[in-house]
Amino acid sequence: MPEKPYSEACVRNREPILAVLRRHFADRQRVLEIGSGTGQHALHFAAALPQLQWQTSDRADYLDGIRAWLAEAALANTPPPLTLDVNGAWPDAQFDAAFGANSLHIMSWAEVQKTFDGLATVLTPHAKLAIYGPFNYGGAFTSDSNAAFDAALKARAAQMGIRDVEAVQRLAADIGLQLIEDVAMPANNRCLVWQRA
Repeated sequence: MPEKPYSEACVRNREPILAVLRRHFADRQRVLEIGSGTGQHALHFAAALPQLQWQTSDRADYLDGIRAWLAEAALANTPPPLTLDVNGAWPDAQFDAAFGANSLHIMSWAEVQKTFDGLATVLTPHAKLAIYGPFNYGGAFTSDSNAAFDAALKARAAQMGIRDVEAVQRLAADIGLQLIEDVAMPANNRCLVWQRA
């Protein structure tokens, strides 16, 4: 088993995110996590919400790390991770919830669009979607630190960057999702929750 990857950010933000998920995912059964990264969020949320089957997913190069965390925890509600590149095929499965953290600003805008296209195929009627991360409002940064973060992202790759919440809202609306909560989170992040009408 490979050495487990570790994200300090996951440790810092997991409790504020869990507080939102406890409200919105309490009546859910199957969650697809898009871009599970290290897998740390999945274990924390699956342990706290044992009624959920928490399905991790990410690009193939992340799966060994996710498997290492899942194997160590051995939770009954965390099946093996799925290979999911938003540019390719999506799972032939249905989920009544989906979650993603710190992913939209790493993807290109075209990949953000493909993410919502893919979600349209896997979300059940009345499914909920929760997305955590930084967002701009009215085309403006919400803090100096977010402006600096955006500049750092664009220095890494021109297609990265903090997304305008209004543009993401349009993608969500196009697949029948209505925003039901927009929660302020630590470190100038937000947690947006939608539900399919």
